[in-house]
Parts: sequence; structure tokens; C-alpha cells
Amino acid sequence: MDFDQLETFLEVARLSSFSRAAEKRFRTQPAISSQIRALEEEVGAKLLDRSGGKVSITASGKLFQKYAEETLEARKAVLTAIAETERVPRGEIIVGANEGTCLHILPEVFAEFKKQYPDVAVNIKRSDYGKILESVIDNSVDFGVVSTPVTDTRLTVMLLHRDELVIIAPPHHPLAKMKSAAVADVAKFPLVLPKAGHTRDALENLFHERRLKPRYAMELDSSELLKRFVAADVGVGFIARFNVLEDVRANALVAIPMSDAQVRRDLALVFRKDKALSRAALAFIDIAARLKTAEAVIPAKK
Repeated sequence: MDFDQLETFLEVARLSSFSRAAEKRFRTQPAISSQIRALEEEVGAKLLDRSGGKVSITASGKLFQKYAEETLEARKAVLTAIAETERVPRGEIIVGANEGTCLHILPEVFAEFKKQYPDVAVNIKRSDYGKILESVIDNSVDFGVVSTPVTDTRLTVMLLHRDELVIIAPPHHPLAKMKSAAVADVAKFPLVLPKAGHTRDALENLFHERRLKPRYAMELDSSELLKRFVAADVGVGFIARFNVLEDVRANALVAIPMSDAQVRRDLALVFRKDKALSRAALAFIDIAARLKTAEAVIPAKK
């Protein structure tokens, strides 16, 4: 029995699915099944019931789940405690963030952190807003990076990055010639929007306040896909300005400020108020705060 097997078991139990656990663990489904079989053989009991096309946890599995969670938490605590005695950040930090944050906000933070603290393992759990907050609350991640506001009183919220929504369009689009555009101007064109989340809610409120009835060309759950379809002239869209800096520099897209509205898309680092932060975690907070407090600036249109 090893830690990797315990982590696999907990993932299958949490998701009630071997295939989804395989995706999360970046393994094949047969490899996941093999780990579970090995565990069941060692403990001498069936931990997961696979009958009826559904995976459910058995009574023995529920007991094992408790000890598996405690074992992994104890392992993490031991590594942290040893690092603390040496007064050098070691161990592991796990950060939850969405796709756009992983691609455009965090890379330089992680690069600097690994440069200064190469002995600390860094893992990223990519997810959406709601699941990131759940992961912070249940302690499966050390930090989450999410858009504000965050209203959960159990969490410490540290502003990390200031940003706002801009309109994006292909360079040849009529909006691309404008220094700024009103929301009503944008609503005249087909829109490519996020399927759900803070940005979608803010835009829906904006359209409702102005009694606009926009046409939705596409609704996507990926900010990168959204940019690609806007660049292909499927429609125009809205996105946090920092997420489109490289596309603007490459002349693939044009970013146009909104002339009659401002929708903030600030990001915050969140963690539980009752969490005892390790030296590695405190070091990460310090680096993140130092690198990500300046506002991003979209290059001026020529």
C-alpha cells in the first residue's frame, strides 16, 4: 500500500467513477482499476461496488476512506513540520485556478517561486469558480485564485490582480476601428460568451439594465476557445484584458474598452481563515503579492 494508491482510491470515491478519476490522475482506466484491486487484495475487503454500472463506496470502503484521508493529511503535516524545523520551505503546495488564470496570471509566479524554492513541489488543480472554493474549504488545495467578490466568511481574501473586461473583435471588424464602444454598440453583433460564471452573470446584468436583447452566436466553457472563435469572426466577445495581451500584440485580436460601463475582473488569492500556513505557503503568498499587484495595460491601438 502506498500514498499514490490512497490518492487514487479517494479520487474514485469522490467522483464515483473510474474513468473520471483516470482523467484527474492522468492515468489510464485499467491502471486505476489495477490500483484499486491491489488495495482491496491487501486489506482483504471490497472497497468499491462496481455493480449495476455505477461505482459506489462500500461500508468497508467508508471506513478505509477515513483512514486514507487521515494518512495523507498526516504525511503532509510531517513533511511540513520537518521543513519548519529546518526553516527552509519544503513539502508541497496545491493551488486551484481556472484556465485563464493558469495560462495568463500564474506562470510567472510559479516560475519565480520554483526559482527561489526548488525543493517545494507545486501542483495546480484546474477548475471553475465554484469547485475551486469547494476545494479550498475541504482542504484539498492550499489556495484558490478566483475572481472577486468572494463572500464566504470562512475564507481570507487577498487581492492579487486588478483587471477588467474589455470587448474583443478581429482586427478587420467594424468595432476594431473604435477607441471605445458602448455596450449597445456591441449588442448589435453576434456574441461569443462564456457559458456560465461571474463574467456571464455580469454581462447578463449589463444587458438587462440596458434592455438589450443580444444574439448569442456561441456559448463556451473555455476562455481560450472563446478567443479563437472571436478571431475566426464567429462573433465579438468580452474577456479580462490581461487574458488577451498576447493576442493583441500578435494582431490576432483587438481589445476595445467599454465607454459606458466598467466590469471589474479582479482576482484574489483565497484560503481558509483557520488554516495554519506553512513557510512554503507564506513564501508563495509573498511572491504572488509582489509580482501580481500592478495593473496590466493593453497596448494602445495604432
